[in-house]
Amino acid sequence: MQDLKIVFMGTPEFAVESLKALIEAGANIVGVVTSPDKPAGRGRKLTPSPVKKYAAEKGLKILQPEKLKNTDFLRQLESLQADLQVVVAFRMLPEVVWNMPSRGTFNLHASLLPEYRGAAPINWAIINGEEKTGVTTFFLKHEIDTGDIIFQEEVPILPDDNAGSLHDKLMVTGAKLVVKTVNAIANQNISPKPQPHKQGKPAPKIYKEDCKIDWYRDCETVHNKIRGLSPYPAAWTELSAPDEEEENKTLKIFKTEKSGSSGLNPGDIYCDGKKIILAGTRDGDLKIKELQLAGKRRMSTEEFLKGHNIPDGAFFIS
Repeated sequence: MQDLKIVFMGTPEFAVESLKALIEAGANIVGVVTSPDKPAGRGRKLTPSPVKKYAAEKGLKILQPEKLKNTDFLRQLESLQADLQVVVAFRMLPEVVWNMPSRGTFNLHASLLPEYRGAAPINWAIINGEEKTGVTTFFLKHEIDTGDIIFQEEVPILPDDNAGSLHDKLMVTGAKLVVKTVNAIANQNISPKPQPHKQGKPAPKIYKEDCKIDWYRDCETVHNKIRGLSPYPAAWTELSAPDEEEENKTLKIFKTEKSGSSGLNPGDIYCDGKKIILAGTRDGDLKIKELQLAGKRRMSTEEFLKGHNIPDGAFFIS
């Protein structure tokens, strides 16, 4: 592995684990490509990506191109003379970039390709009620997430998993698979296989409207949607106002528990004012365990009810 000159490309925390694993395995990282610093927080202060922070701590050369076809960037990238590029949670690369190294460019994707190609594979696997997912390393080609598969590793999705816990498991499993893949490439011990022609379930980017809860769906579907969007970007609903002069309130819901049926209609609410909020779906109730009122912090239902009242007759709007 030490003989390969590697450029690593990534941005979020998910990618840091793979970069860290490569460095700890003795990989020769000659450069790191990550996103430009972005404004964050109330002061809109320019903030580096998690990958940049880690790379800077390790004294690695860092490139932060605005555009991946920029002539200066391409010149800098070529000057690194990388044998291999490793991509984890980064932008779509133009051919002039992914085709540059002699050993190619491979990507780590958080699904068992060809299932869940796209930007949000972790969320969609849980939303769709899958019992397993995994990670895949594959060589890049023109069509996104379609290149020849190098290795795959399955990871079970447990009933209590949400997008956050599954993200962390796939992050660790993926980092190990990245090291395994680099070692295999270094030893010329790989047999990449074309992906099956089947389309697979998609994993498109998730927008705010996709996160709105439809209480008329069945209990399992609503429950899976909530855990598949927790903690980010978070499922949300509107709580009806007690009278026409007030505005409806937006609530994010992070955790629920299936609770049988008490006869509530979809969107109807039972609240004991102390510890319990039940919401009706098409075929059963969900006990809301963690939620967040717009402008407030996330809290347990018991904490929420100490400071907030759900009026009689209020309901969740689908």
